[in-house]
Amino acid sequence: MGRQRPGTPTLEEVAALAGVGRGTVSRVINNASGVRDSTRRAVQQAIAELGYVPNLAARSLAGHRADAVALVMTEPDWRLFGEPFFTEVVHAVGDALTDTPVQLLLTLVRTDTERRRFVEYARGGRVDGVLLMSVHAEDPLPDMLAKAGLPTVMLGRRSGDETVTYVDADNAGGARGAVTYLLKRGRTTIGAISGPLDMYVAQCRLRGYREALELAGVADRSSLVVEGGDFTEESGRRAMTGLIGRHPELDAVFAASDTLAAGALNALRAAGRRVPQDVAVIGFDDFQPARPTDPPLTTVRQPLEEIGRTMVRLLQEELENSPAVAWRHVILRTELVIRDSA
Repeated sequence: MGRQRPGTPTLEEVAALAGVGRGTVSRVINNASGVRDSTRRAVQQAIAELGYVPNLAARSLAGHRADAVALVMTEPDWRLFGEPFFTEVVHAVGDALTDTPVQLLLTLVRTDTERRRFVEYARGGRVDGVLLMSVHAEDPLPDMLAKAGLPTVMLGRRSGDETVTYVDADNAGGARGAVTYLLKRGRTTIGAISGPLDMYVAQCRLRGYREALELAGVADRSSLVVEGGDFTEESGRRAMTGLIGRHPELDAVFAASDTLAAGALNALRAAGRRVPQDVAVIGFDDFQPARPTDPPLTTVRQPLEEIGRTMVRLLQEELENSPAVAWRHVILRTELVIRDSA
């Protein structure tokens, strides 16, 4: 038996004693390939000497490691699973887990009953950690998971004061850059289709729109902003129809997602407006659409592959170090991709 030091040994102490990096210790704990036998033995000896049993390894030693991660969607409408955003998230996270032994489980949690049921399921050792997406402002699920001691990483956040680990894109900055581009191209009456404002992502993208107008000294008119009921094409179509009805002089629109933008393009075509000659359109996401837009969409690109990799990395680190590691908040840059719609 190894001797137990006072206090709780850390991954860093194991790495220092073995003379390796913390990543090597993680690979040994996870039985990953690519580690020399001599290095593996040194790490195992350091673990034994320090009495280090990380959360992830403890489950494995006890035979209770699930080797599974739950990707949880919290939208109430199961049909949104078919939207490009969710498809791309699944691909990004799945790709990040490709070289690991971890299985990805997809689940939909919509009601209080389903929240309680999922937390009990996860606490039963069936999953090692949870990835959350599409969380709305008042959703208690992240706090329920934290209280249950389940390592959790969110895609996006519920508010500016989020207390759970998350990875997000620079939504406000991306929107600000898009609207600034429209202004520099000579557009003067720019509308916005925001998405549901009980989601912080929609609030941030709308804030970026307003910041760009303010920086350019352009009046922010509330009648130029329409809140979409969700991030679907139909919401974009309805919002665009309302906008051009109120403001026939409209010459540009910023839509808070590519699906909203696709709906806006349909509405403009139905109204006989040319894009971009009459009305320029910019979306947000740059995900592969169900069908190509006409014209090809200028949009703000989220680095979704990097988001997926970062979510998985943060979750793995929480598994290894929980509960010693503080919550992490990571914001990744966006990029304006210029095509034909603006």
